Parts: sequence; C-alpha cells; structure tokens
Amino acid sequence: MNGGAHLSTVPAVYEPEPPAPTVLYVHFHPVAGGSLGEGAYDGLLALLGDLTPLVQALPPDAALAEVRGALRYFGHGPQDLAALLRVRALARYGADCTVGIGGNPMLARMAAQDGPAGGVRTVPAGPGAAAAFLARRPAAALYGVGPATARTLCAYGLDSVGRIAAAPLPVLQRILGAAAGRRVHELAHGIDPTPVGPAARARSMGAEHRFAADELDPEYRRRALLTLADGLGAGLRESGRVAHGLRLTVRYADGSSTTRARTFAEPTAHTPELTAAAYALHAALGLQRARVRAVALRAEGLTDAGHAAHQLTFDPADEKARRVEEAVDRVRELFGPGAAGPAATLDRTWTDVA
Repeated sequence: MNGGAHLSTVPAVYEPEPPAPTVLYVHFHPVAGGSLGEGAYDGLLALLGDLTPLVQALPPDAALAEVRGALRYFGHGPQDLAALLRVRALARYGADCTVGIGGNPMLARMAAQDGPAGGVRTVPAGPGAAAAFLARRPAAALYGVGPATARTLCAYGLDSVGRIAAAPLPVLQRILGAAAGRRVHELAHGIDPTPVGPAARARSMGAEHRFAADELDPEYRRRALLTLADGLGAGLRESGRVAHGLRLTVRYADGSSTTRARTFAEPTAHTPELTAAAYALHAALGLQRARVRAVALRAEGLTDAGHAAHQLTFDPADEKARRVEEAVDRVRELFGPGAAGPAATLDRTWTDVA
C-alpha cells in the first residue's frame, strides 16, 4: 500500500543494561613511603571488611570489594564509602587509597589505573558509559589481555578497545580461538562476570618502584631491581621468613604489563640470591628500549626460616657475604633502613608492601 508504514527488517542490536557501579578496586600506598607492613595490610583489609563482607584480597597492596548490600545498609553511595575508607586508612595506618569504582572487577581496576595515585574514580552507569570509557584505550589495557594477545590483535588492526568492540564475534574467534575470542569480545564491551568473593591472602611480600618518567635505560632499571631485592631481603630476614620463589612484574607506558617468575632451588632470604634472580628475569624479557613505568618484585611462598633447610656450600665468598649481610642488618636495626646497603641502590622512594 502506497504511503504505508514499513517495518524495518534489520534486527536491533541488543545491548545489556550495564550493571550499577558497586565494585571497588582499592590500591593501598603509604603517603610517606617506607614499608606498609604485613600488619598494616591486614588492618586495611579489615577496614574494608567493616563496609562489606565481600572483600577479596589482592596481595601485595590491593583488594576488591562488592558494596551493593552496603549501599542499602549505610544509605550512602559507593563514592561516599570510598571517601570514608580513604579517611580511615589515612588516620589509622598513614596509607592513602586509589579507588576505582565500576560495575564489575575489570572496570573498577581500569578506573583505578586511569590517572595518578590517590583519589576516587568511577565508571558511571548508563547506556554507552562503559563503551565510552574503554573505546580509546589500547588493546593491552584490557585486564586479562596479555602482550601476546595484544600483539595478535594489533596485527589485524584491532589496536584499540573500540575497534575490538566493533569487530564481529566470529572474526575475533577466528583470530584468537573460540573461547579466547568470546572472552575478549565480552571484555571489550565492558562485560566481566567474575564474582567478588572472600579469598585468603597469599603468603607473599612485594615491593614496587615507580619511575619519575618512563625509563628507557636498562642499567637504571637494574639499579631499581637491586633496591627492591635489597629491601625484600631485609624485610624477609627481619620477619624470620624465607621465600620459595620470586616474581617480577614490569609495567609499561601504555598501561600493559609483563610478569615472570622463578622458583629457588631452596628457600632463601639472601639478598644476592634475590638480586641475581631479579636480574635474570629482567634480562630474559629482552626489553631493550622499552618504555618502562614501574618494576615490581614479589617474594612468594613464604615460610618460617627456622623450618627451612640450607645446603652448606663451603664457599668462602658466600660465607663472607652472609656475614656482611648480618652486620648490615644490625646497623639498619640500630640506625634505620637507609643507614647501610649496596652502593648502587636508588633512593628509597619506592613503594614497599607486604
């Protein structure tokens, strides 16, 4: 019939309603530098537990919290709860918090990383809000997309989250495989079904050095690793523990990161062994002229030093190094952590966390 109305045969694109921003990703960091300490981290987790029972520890310095129920109980929004947490953390432990708020763990993490340390940042609810927040970010910025996957996507021109979101699901599945393609497709649309639930804190101790500017010099990065390994060794010996392994994380200028780990032949808290492992992990990455924003070390699998066996080497140099280490520990105990240490370490402006 002429002039009649015609129904479109093009199917509408279904966009699920974005969830309310009730997930908090909290990164703790001391305002005056120095050591956060294991007790302080436990206390900060307890502060989160005062707000909601759904707290997931992310050692060494972060946590996730689901505050949907807390909003009804306290009668305040997530931003108000985050602000309250920051005040309490500063008053009780001298630690500031960077808080990201989103509808799921991925969005909350990325909101927290969207800018300098400190403050509360939110990915708002509403149609298109998550897509607008994600669109211009590089593929590697998606939490769960590693460097290898990001390189594969970039090779096909999918170098931003917006372009990945615009790609049809079958295309992503042909590039990455069925399961990985669907997972990346969901992440690019701001979908992360990962639940937030209580999780036991791993037995680990870590430290991170953030460079003042993106660092290109591998030797300067080695000095940072020496500083971190020296601090970790001192912290392990002071607490009477040894580590079964060491994990290196390198964070780049584009927000992506690479992690490598090594297991020791025997548990150790000996600084030269921690340093040698850190250097080997760094060298194996072959970074060359990579723009590095931060490096972090984590000693993992901590156990009581009194229960760990040490194989005698009968090496005079090793015995001398351990005696020197004991002397340095005594000097630090008397005069502070900066009183003695390797000459090539950097100034202690790095974040030390347990």
